Amino acid sequence: MMILITGGAGFIGSAVVRHIIENTSESVVNVDKLTYAGNVESVLPFSENGRYHFVQADICDAQLMANIFEKFQPSAVMHLAAESHVDRSIDGPADFMQTNIMGTFTLLEATRSYWSALAECKKLAFRFHHISTDEVYGDLEGTDDLFTEETSYDPSSPYSASKASSDHLVRAWHRTYGLPVIVTNCSNNYGPYHFPEKLVPHIILNALDAKPLPIYGDGSQIRDWLYVEDHARALYKVVTEGKVGETYNIGGHNEKKNIDVVKILCGILDELKPISDNPAFVSSSFTHYEELIIFVKDRPGHDVRYAIDASKIERELGWIPEESFETGIRKTVGWYLNNENWWKRVLTGEYQLQRIGDK
Repeated sequence: MMILITGGAGFIGSAVVRHIIENTSESVVNVDKLTYAGNVESVLPFSENGRYHFVQADICDAQLMANIFEKFQPSAVMHLAAESHVDRSIDGPADFMQTNIMGTFTLLEATRSYWSALAECKKLAFRFHHISTDEVYGDLEGTDDLFTEETSYDPSSPYSASKASSDHLVRAWHRTYGLPVIVTNCSNNYGPYHFPEKLVPHIILNALDAKPLPIYGDGSQIRDWLYVEDHARALYKVVTEGKVGETYNIGGHNEKKNIDVVKILCGILDELKPISDNPAFVSSSFTHYEELIIFVKDRPGHDVRYAIDASKIERELGWIPEESFETGIRKTVGWYLNNENWWKRVLTGEYQLQRIGDK
């Protein structure tokens, strides 16, 4: 089986690549534009693996996508390529419209053209798996409500609106053209190789560098946290066992307030990298990382609570997360402490100097 993964140099995409290469016999072609959040160093150990191929390409380039389909003849597509940072979407929404909407449209058309020409047995086995977010559902009002696969869409940001649009496109291509699609919507991911602009790595790295730990508003926003390697396992299970036309919500069963997440991170850092052992604090009077917390003006349209009902994927496909928030977040902090070279190259921009063509 050859799986075409778009955005496979990104945070979640690279976790999917690592899971497939390390735990299955499938082959992967990783198609990534390598924008600022794409980092080939996240999958560098596989660069010489015969089951792994990398192509630097923009999913908005129709001809190039057609060429990739013709060359690699995939039996499944896992579409993860997306602009995904809410703050960036507020400051500059155009890139989100282009990549998340037009890019998905272009990929769908390239896939449809390729799929339509397949032999009947290969057409029946083919899957287009679109990976989306719980943010398309908007804000939960009640403290006990959960997002289900039937929850109405109500996106709040340019990012979530663009992802909602792409979800609708994928389902339309299934309804109109019969393309065998599956959609998944996931909760907040965290774990190794996370780009430092996101909350968890941003807090870890700021704390290690004795910088302020900024929290929007009062930090009461609630998110359901999903360890990225658990998510990768779920995505592979969906693309290989999921039912065509279905949607599966994937969550970690770990609702936490942002302020509590930050305090937990500070506590683990106090234990694993005490301020007394951190050269960044040589001339400071701080004794605990939590003292670095500051509260900043909330961002526009900030949703208060997300929470996923993941009972369908457990019931129908037998997937449940292996990591609790406590075990996953400790692994995450440990990874950043032990992989300083990776994140320092990201912070300095050196990682962008490395571009790898298809081997």
